[in-house]
Amino acid sequence: MSKPEASPVRELDVRPMLRAGEEPFQAIMDAVGALGPGESLRLIAPFRPVPLFSVMANRGFAASDHPLDGGDWEVLFSPVAGMQADAGLATGSSPSALSWGDPIEELDLVDLEPPEPMVRILEALEDLKPGDVLFALLAREPVFLFPELAKRQHEWAGNFDATGATYRLLVRHGGGGAH
Repeated sequence: MSKPEASPVRELDVRPMLRAGEEPFQAIMDAVGALGPGESLRLIAPFRPVPLFSVMANRGFAASDHPLDGGDWEVLFSPVAGMQADAGLATGSSPSALSWGDPIEELDLVDLEPPEPMVRILEALEDLKPGDVLFALLAREPVFLFPELAKRQHEWAGNFDATGATYRLLVRHGGGGAH
């Protein structure tokens, strides 16, 4: 009997980038975006990249990590079977989004550079009431915004438009935040 074929794994070692003083987050997201169906990403880093675990969980990946010699870490991000988003929404989107009301505020933030879109969205949410919905257009998926929304008890749903160039984001005010 032959052994089942293991899913393909791509490897990204961010240690040289960090030694050069570069921020590896975009390289990691690019590597994730280049993964084929069922492919995993093996990340090598000089520390345990805990903040990345929730970002990757929102994208449908489970993390399995272990220390390497010299204080480095290896993390295998593997796709979670069956975590395909409903109705074309990104993994991590609130399943109730399809029943939310119409947005009361719309923001076109496509031409702004980070962190300005995140700042504008969080500021706009401060003026909304619980249950109000905000809609925003962005040039990229706002991965740093998602944990901030969760911390403030807001729900979100998003996806890229048909061209893949614009990220569409709905945020429903959950009542949390700085009031």
